[in-house]
Amino acid sequence: MKKDSLMNQISRRSLLRAGAAGGAAGAVFFGPFRQNRIYASAAEKPIKVGLTMDASGMYANSGQSERRGAILAIEEFNDKGGVLGRPIEHIWYDTETTPQTGTRVAERMITRDNVHFMVGAVQSGVANAISQVAQKYGCIYLNTNSSSPTEAGENCHRVKFVFDGNGENFTRATSKSAIDTFGKRWLIIYSDYVWGQDTKEATKSVATSYGAEIMDEVPVPVGTRDFSGFLLRIQQAKPDVVATAIGGDDYKVLRQQVRDMGLETQIAWVGNQQDWPDIYGLGTDAAFGVFGTTFYHYLDLPGVPEFVAKYKARYPETRVAVPGNVFHQGYMATREILRVIEETGGTDNMKIIKALEGRKMSAEDRLQHFDAVIDADSHHVQQTIYLATGNDKPRDETDYFKILAQAKPEEVRSEAEANCKLESYDDTPSYDQG
Repeated sequence: MKKDSLMNQISRRSLLRAGAAGGAAGAVFFGPFRQNRIYASAAEKPIKVGLTMDASGMYANSGQSERRGAILAIEEFNDKGGVLGRPIEHIWYDTETTPQTGTRVAERMITRDNVHFMVGAVQSGVANAISQVAQKYGCIYLNTNSSSPTEAGENCHRVKFVFDGNGENFTRATSKSAIDTFGKRWLIIYSDYVWGQDTKEATKSVATSYGAEIMDEVPVPVGTRDFSGFLLRIQQAKPDVVATAIGGDDYKVLRQQVRDMGLETQIAWVGNQQDWPDIYGLGTDAAFGVFGTTFYHYLDLPGVPEFVAKYKARYPETRVAVPGNVFHQGYMATREILRVIEETGGTDNMKIIKALEGRKMSAEDRLQHFDAVIDADSHHVQQTIYLATGNDKPRDETDYFKILAQAKPEEVRSEAEANCKLESYDDTPSYDQG
């Protein structure tokens, strides 16, 4: 049985190195053991996957969850002989939840490590930084878990494909129901950076279109650990609904302090997306309010129990005992591009980009209720969005959510994608590491 240890995450041709990721202190990466070797044939040369995922900062837990998902997909292909008969290696640097580090990591992966493509990112500022570097060189980048509407909107790129639902998708899934059920007087509390700001604007636009009145907008600095002042302000305002756009460790702290003050029962809380690593470990009663997700380990669908079993077998010692949405996106994105490389017969970026554009993925294959498609104009995966709340009758200690409904992709489509202007094929550099 494989252990979730550092050494087991090294692919068979990889060497563990420690050092600075282009100046990023404490970064660790997996470099190819035979990086400077001249290969006898193209079939012998590994396909290198650059994993751009946090291990520190507010999204460290999510970053490591999506990394585990990507690694499982890679291992499954290697167990079957690789792709096109070629082994797959992964190289990883800690992107530290900062855009500056994301830029340095992407530059190093492309110019020094010669990766074939990159996968990862949770914080949208980091994803945007990586994608700008990727577009400069033509390296395909799969943004697995960043959910700012701008990622497939004004910050879209020809080489970037966005696999997570975005803030507008989740807001569309939750807003009308919340207004009808709880009331029209809304207050929005949000993380004061690009994802939180953009999600706040999307929430405001969608909620008011359904008749909500926005009483107040409360920005919260990233890294806040004492929400008492903000919560007192909310308590005094007495809104019908508090809409949250708080992420990562900050959201975990907010949930704990809301519960400590007893506000989870005084006010209706409507979250955006609830990432599984941000709530796991807090207990089932922490999942108050209504929120969105793209995957749950107890979805009543074919293949879900087997997917959970694979996770448990591969990562038996991981603190998060079952896979969540972040792991799911990391796995699905990595698996999809490896399939496309196999289908196109190589690693030419233009062939892969064109094969991904408009690509349809079945609901059964993706473990969701409805078929998904990669929009050709925005490169955003249009997928099932689930509406959930806390589970008052959990079947075990991992059963935090009760799935209330599932929205079809076309029902929650993001209007922000109209702002996407992809670079032309001619203006996108050719990129193929062979």
